[in-house]
Amino acid sequence: MTQASAPRILCAGMAVLDEVFRVERVPAANSKTRADAFASVVGGCAANAAVAIARLGGMAELAAALGERGRDDVGERVLAALAREGVRCSGIVRVAGATSTISSILVDASGDRMIATHCDERLFAAVVEDPHALVASVDAVLADNWLPDLVVPICAAARERGLPVIVDGDGPMGETDALVWLATHIVFSADALRATAGRADLDGALAHMSAHARGFLAVTDGTNDIQWWRDGPQRLPVFAVEAVDTLAAGDVFHGAFALALAEGRHGVDALRFAAAAAALKCTRFGGGSAAPTRGEVDTLLARALDAPTFTPS
Repeated sequence: MTQASAPRILCAGMAVLDEVFRVERVPAANSKTRADAFASVVGGCAANAAVAIARLGGMAELAAALGERGRDDVGERVLAALAREGVRCSGIVRVAGATSTISSILVDASGDRMIATHCDERLFAAVVEDPHALVASVDAVLADNWLPDLVVPICAAARERGLPVIVDGDGPMGETDALVWLATHIVFSADALRATAGRADLDGALAHMSAHARGFLAVTDGTNDIQWWRDGPQRLPVFAVEAVDTLAAGDVFHGAFALALAEGRHGVDALRFAAAAAALKCTRFGGGSAAPTRGEVDTLLARALDAPTFTPS
């Protein structure tokens, strides 16, 4: 696949600056600990997915809300990092008076993390001027569900063009939210699906949401099987790896899933490709900056065949 023939995917939603510290264990209150590694990287569901798509050989564009141009150093750092990854920031909205979102993240020796985020509330009112123009030359849209005012018009314009619209259900939604019925594909995290459906068991939650979602429906659940719905719950094992850092693995999963769909893979094949990409990311420290290349994913898939796999929620 050449760059000229690669699918172009618009990712819409959150873009964040992640300040990531690797520690042996999360410190107790009123104590200090030494970090043995640090990375300052792009974060946020949509931005991480865009980086993953670019690493995997796709052409990635981003629509997101950042702070005021010329007065927001965090936003400038995010844009510079995205440019280095080859992500085209065609739909960035700079919000007057606002500051861009920043997170401080501790990743412990098991790969688990603790996150503190500052997000300016004014970013949630951001909208793009012309959503139809944004989707005019793309092959698919991937949206997270944290900035509905920004992403819903983009998804609606994409559906008018008949494009795949993949929704990253990273946070709870209402059963009748616009993103639920606009999506051709929704992949929830386990906690977000439980909260959205009001059901603790994932089988029941998938069944419940299948009555509301019009497209492909799936859920990731950490080291447990991926589940998707087809006349009942279906399961796909995930790749077993030694997790070093699970931060952004769900975002990498969604980016890889969207790219696989845009390349013509069907739902379950796309899930497996995405699981491999997320598994490789988990073996490396650095959040979304540790997304794998296409060659690495293809090699893992060729080796694994029927082996178990891993992807985080």
